Amino acid sequence: MKKILTRAALTLLVGSSASLALAPLTPPVFQQATAAEAHTATFVRAAAGIQEYKLPNGLKVLLVENHAAPVVSVNIVYHVGSRNEAVGYTGSTHFLEHMLFKGTPTFNKAKGTQIASTLQGQGARYNATTWLDRTNYFETLPADQLELALHLESDRMRNSFISDADRQSEMTVVRNELERGENNPGRVMWQNLFTQAFKAHPYRVPTIGWNSDVEGVPTERLRKFYEDFYYPNNATLIVVGDFKTSDALTQISKYFGPLKPSPKPIPEVYTNEPPQEGERRFEIHRPGQLGIVNMGFHIPPMENTDSATFDVLDALMSGGVSSRLYQGMVEKQLAVSVSSWAAQLRDPGLFTVTAELTSDTDHATAEKAMTEVIESFKSTPVTAADLERVKKQIVSEFTFRKHGTHELASELSEYEASADWRYMVTYPERIKA
Repeated sequence: MKKILTRAALTLLVGSSASLALAPLTPPVFQQATAAEAHTATFVRAAAGIQEYKLPNGLKVLLVENHAAPVVSVNIVYHVGSRNEAVGYTGSTHFLEHMLFKGTPTFNKAKGTQIASTLQGQGARYNATTWLDRTNYFETLPADQLELALHLESDRMRNSFISDADRQSEMTVVRNELERGENNPGRVMWQNLFTQAFKAHPYRVPTIGWNSDVEGVPTERLRKFYEDFYYPNNATLIVVGDFKTSDALTQISKYFGPLKPSPKPIPEVYTNEPPQEGERRFEIHRPGQLGIVNMGFHIPPMENTDSATFDVLDALMSGGVSSRLYQGMVEKQLAVSVSSWAAQLRDPGLFTVTAELTSDTDHATAEKAMTEVIESFKSTPVTAADLERVKKQIVSEFTFRKHGTHELASELSEYEASADWRYMVTYPERIKA
């Protein structure tokens, strides 16, 4: 077998991190609920049909009425991800994502009310995901089952079983997931790119964690992680679909209102990545026939005033057959596929560029071609026509991504995790600018 030579040339640019000051938003499109209707929920603001409320315990609530179909999507995003982990318990956020499906005193296997079967019995689509900045749990189900979703999510926020027997059984599931990722060359390269780019900040650790931590983390450590972060004042509840705002607020207050906020401050991430003082390189050698070249560049966080610019650059770099990376590498038969991505996060992230090479292309040639494409943005400025075309594509794709209740709730959860939901509202205008 031919050995794979996978190489990532990592040249890092450190940008400024000025905050984006959001202008006052448009007036609410819905009337504020009366005190009797809202119970303990307080109206905060509204824009583009999205209403924000807050409970006294700190829970942030986003409501979007959409009566196009008799369904409702519930998405609760916790502001805890792999950035909140440290040595010895990496992967805990993802591990807990699995554990929080194991049950609560109300929803459990012994009563025949386990979470999965209860949701399946209502025809729900449900899941959870973990990422660098957040964990979210979500379900889309018939509109008349909104109360069930709220009851379930409020229950597992504070009452989830974190038992040793469940940890042992789920450990093998998580480990298998980790091992499958190890067999994916692209994923291995991407994870190693972040590990090389970040030396101090926890973004350097894969979200799924290191193998030995997944296998060895004690149940008590997982339980402590749960007790540190899973509180209403560290979460945003998003509800999109066919409901009346007043009814939803009544149910939300009923199930989430009695939950206590965290007894002590939520642990902060205070580690900053120090400036890089030179290029970093790494190589990975594995059996196989796929060659990959990755490059990464440090970029500011999502809340930076330049964040939209990186999405435009991404589209110009690799968005379609007319993009510069495609023309400079795929058309010249140096690569079978190319891509770029702006990982805009709560803390400074990474702009990545990737090429999967043709069988007869060596890594040095591919790296040279990739560098030339990147440098071309300096020597050959983007035309006004190309810039306008790409901006229209980005805004159109952004609109399509919000076409359903689940899709809109998911978009809101991502912006909430990395900045604030209002960045989604202002995104099209920032792209156009």
